[in-house]
Amino acid sequence: MTGTAPAAAESVPAGGGPHWPAPFAGHPIDATVTVPGSKSLTNRYLVLAALADGPSRLRAPLHSRDSALMIAALRRLGATITEVPGDGAFGPDLDVLPAPAGAGTGPADIDCGLAGTVMRFVPPLAALRQGRTVFDGDPHARLRPMGTIIEALTGLGVDVAAPDGGPATALPFAVEGTVEVRGGHLVIDASASSQFVSALLLAGPRFTEGLHLEHRSAANPGQPVPSLDHIAMTVTTLRELGVTVDDSRPNHWIVSPGPIRAFDRRIEQDLSNAGPFLAAALATRGTVRIPDWPVGTTQVGDLWRGILTAMGATVSLEGGTLTVTGGRSISGGTFADTSELAPTVAALCALADGPSTLTGIAHLRGHETDRLAALVTEINRLGGDAEETADGLVIRPAPLHGGVVRSYADHRMATAGAILGLAVPGVEVEDIATTAKTMPDFPQLWADMLTPAEGTSADETRADKDAAGGPQH
Repeated sequence: MTGTAPAAAESVPAGGGPHWPAPFAGHPIDATVTVPGSKSLTNRYLVLAALADGPSRLRAPLHSRDSALMIAALRRLGATITEVPGDGAFGPDLDVLPAPAGAGTGPADIDCGLAGTVMRFVPPLAALRQGRTVFDGDPHARLRPMGTIIEALTGLGVDVAAPDGGPATALPFAVEGTVEVRGGHLVIDASASSQFVSALLLAGPRFTEGLHLEHRSAANPGQPVPSLDHIAMTVTTLRELGVTVDDSRPNHWIVSPGPIRAFDRRIEQDLSNAGPFLAAALATRGTVRIPDWPVGTTQVGDLWRGILTAMGATVSLEGGTLTVTGGRSISGGTFADTSELAPTVAALCALADGPSTLTGIAHLRGHETDRLAALVTEINRLGGDAEETADGLVIRPAPLHGGVVRSYADHRMATAGAILGLAVPGVEVEDIATTAKTMPDFPQLWADMLTPAEGTSADETRADKDAAGGPQH
């Protein structure tokens, strides 16, 4: 199953439109799904390509609102990014030429939308150009934690202020670039997001003295950064491109100064975005296959193999294809440190036959929306039984009914609503268009997944549903 890229990626809206009737599955699904490229990898490689020592190519990258915002931001800073024909199913490849020395000077405005990678990864790059760069974004973006990156740049000697010249603590703010950043030892509190660490590591090789970054939690000294898998992805990507990174001490990262090697890379498909489709196998007691699943990967989405097994699914990875088949019911349990996978996990927990606890995800309160509060509100809106804890959620079995699931301009809230709609008739999702943030083709891919295989009759699929137990909520 494939899809097509939006005609003009940079014009993809943040959301809008009428409620989307979430399709109810009248039978166990049996589908093979391919999803677009990883947002995390695409935007990291775009940043590194803009800093590299020569031209680079990204093959089969993500084309979505988040990646379009990153492309637009890097172009504003002087990089040349060109779409070229490729063999990816979801859009063209990207050729990237880094900005030549002295290019991109003068004032620039950056629209961050609601993309955490743009609002956090790009300001350090703005410090490496000559001129003033103003950052702003969607209304929700002004609520996202940004103080750490502002304080970090200030600690590196970079002038950061509100557009009116006053102190800055969040979007909007302006960075006064002077081309050279000294670097050295820097202590930050990255408790709110691993992206603060990744942002500084990505730019670190271009600092005159490199960077010795230390995370020190103000509230709980010694506590690690949340979502360490995303930092590991950043470190691995830097090392692949010839950058020396020492992460042998917990909460310390030392990046040596030096060139970032130009590259030609194929982007893995987004394993986190594969999650809702894999979850559909459990919600419908069916089977979903994802081809080209990497045997080794830095993506946090690879955790699906263990999570879904714990929830009662049969999971296998053979010949590069991940196959997930749902059991007769969904098992509850305790799920720790699920990070960006948590909304999908929570949706399945709301359909489970036993209680569940999600822990280690307090930082999700600072994502596109307060995801913990949003998940509790929307699950309970449909008759569920969910509550917040200090660092996660508790979800207990309860009969669910139809209703509107609000998305809060958050793509993962929208896909969580779609999962619930598979098993609960009458679910509608507000603003399904917000999935364009990382997966513009989501509504069509979802509909295609639910289409019975050619040659399968409605009577056969109803019999399959009865035999498998069918959706129970």
